[in-house]
Amino acid sequence: MTEWPIRDLARATGLTSRTLRHYEQIGLLLPSRVASNGYRFYGDAEISRLYRILSLRALELPLATIRLALDDQASLADAIETHLALLEERRDRTTQQIAVVRETLDTVRKGRSMSIEDVFAGFEQGQYETEVRTRWGDEAWERTAERRADMTDAQREADDKKSLDVNAALRAAAEDGEDPNGSCFQDLVGDHHRWVTAYWGGREPDREAYTGLSELYVVDPRFAATYGGENNAEIIREAMRIWILANLE
Repeated sequence: MTEWPIRDLARATGLTSRTLRHYEQIGLLLPSRVASNGYRFYGDAEISRLYRILSLRALELPLATIRLALDDQASLADAIETHLALLEERRDRTTQQIAVVRETLDTVRKGRSMSIEDVFAGFEQGQYETEVRTRWGDEAWERTAERRADMTDAQREADDKKSLDVNAALRAAAEDGEDPNGSCFQDLVGDHHRWVTAYWGGREPDREAYTGLSELYVVDPRFAATYGGENNAEIIREAMRIWILANLE
């Protein structure tokens, strides 16, 4: 039987050894054997299981749900076939999303009025998974995903509306020339911080995390676009910095 050490598996998948050990701790992916020196090795069955894990994780499913979905023993060919079907489904969804964004762009260029829901209709909730996992760890993302998975459709709709409302209010304040240090803007940032806490599954962002989030809004054009461009994002970042100094230790 061919075996691969954990470092090779990490390099091939882009996962860290720490993440693979975390999968082992929660019973999601066990090594085929552990050598006397503690080195982990993975065989064909583990490679097939990891392939399925990654294909399901790409759909933003929480690890607890993935573990339940892996109770049956599928071959690598079965896993790849399922992955292909999921990718085709995502392709179709992306095609639909492109059509929505094109329609939004056409509406904006023609100067037609739009609701705030229509403006952000081309975005998906899970688009920033990589940033969350990289900056704040897998646990932060899993907690967020599990929170969404536990909601009813009505609760998700209300949650989406809250997200739109919070971010639209910040954008409007920046566009209206509100003073970042003023009570109006500061109240909006406080509401945003509470929203982030809820969105992160109850994990309140500390000074470092919230400062990092404010920086991300400026440097990542996808985030800046949510607020109407980099200039608005910079104003919001300044308001967040003022709020952080006054409220977070």
